[in-house]
Amino acid sequence: MFLETVKLALRAITRNLLRSFLTVLGVVIGVAAVIAMVTIGNGTTAQVTEQISKLGTNLLFVRPGQFGPGRASADAKKFTERDVEAIRDQISGLQAVAGVNQSSATAIFSGQSHSTTVTGTVSDYLIAQNWTIGEGRGFSSSEDKSGQAVCIIGATLQQELFGSTPPLGKSVRVGSVACTVIGLLDKKGQSGMGNDQDDVIFMPLKVFNRRIGGSNMISSIVISARDGVSTQKVQADVERLLRERRKIIAGRKDDFSVNDMTQMASTLTGTTTLMTGLLSAVAAVSLLVGGIGIMNIMLVSVTERTREIGTRLAIGALEGQVLMQFLVEAVTLSVFGGAVGILFGLGLAYGATSFMALPFVTSPSIIMIAFLFSAAIGMVFGYFPARSAARLNPIDALRHE
Repeated sequence: MFLETVKLALRAITRNLLRSFLTVLGVVIGVAAVIAMVTIGNGTTAQVTEQISKLGTNLLFVRPGQFGPGRASADAKKFTERDVEAIRDQISGLQAVAGVNQSSATAIFSGQSHSTTVTGTVSDYLIAQNWTIGEGRGFSSSEDKSGQAVCIIGATLQQELFGSTPPLGKSVRVGSVACTVIGLLDKKGQSGMGNDQDDVIFMPLKVFNRRIGGSNMISSIVISARDGVSTQKVQADVERLLRERRKIIAGRKDDFSVNDMTQMASTLTGTTTLMTGLLSAVAAVSLLVGGIGIMNIMLVSVTERTREIGTRLAIGALEGQVLMQFLVEAVTLSVFGGAVGILFGLGLAYGATSFMALPFVTSPSIIMIAFLFSAAIGMVFGYFPARSAARLNPIDALRHE
């Protein structure tokens, strides 16, 4: 009897293929959107984790204020060169320590211009951040100390300004500073957040502060610990030293933050996970809209087939059998929509991750949940029309025009 009910339901669905397709379209879009959002979010999280792991586990970042979403640090007291020197001299187990300032500026060479990120720092920054020089050299100690107008450029900036022209020895104007190119960085590609890491120009911190930043204050400090040295110990030592230098009394919170790569990875992946969840929740609303569409069409179907239902009831069909027929129709529509939505969502996610150069990371649990949810949508929203059909009075149904 159940198989016969399924056959009747499928026959009714195929009788109006266009209407059936339009009915399940909302479910298809909802399931596809959820799966695409989750897959893209998983890919973003995986890339962020991979990019951060490439920097190493021995890296510490020191910033004014507190690091994290919603924690403003614009008004926090910045650092000085003496803070950097104190960390270098008084903290043991360090491989490199570098003060860092950054700004956006336009680089110009021979009529070509390009807006880029200018980083004022010292030679230790290249060691800490694992940058390698492809051509030329890094900053010398005398250039670090005196702040000579020299610079090291990334591959993207080289392509935009010089093209096939060798950049070494050429003079590039960065804002109001004319600096000589002494080095070309090896390519790093995009960061975990989608930024082009090769669209950069490095110059000595002193010339940056004097000619671009206009201040001797330092916005952040990058610290690299030696192999085998505990970053937790280094972090605790740096926090203790900076509290003393910034005269923070016991019991008061730090007005700076020292974060290792694990903490930063946790914060960034937590943010991407939250955004993925929010976008998926918005996408899931279309599933409910699709369920309402199924209910509307099934109600219309009950009205159109009233005489058919009356005939079935009159010749002995039970209410449960009529209810089952319409319920199977609704569930079949939603399950078919869920299956198509899964395939469409995976295809959409694959295209998006390929375009954005993200890993394609599927989530079988989300796929299964989306499929089961689409089936539940059909059952819930199909029950009311099915019950209405099963409760029709056979005599009234046969008289229906």
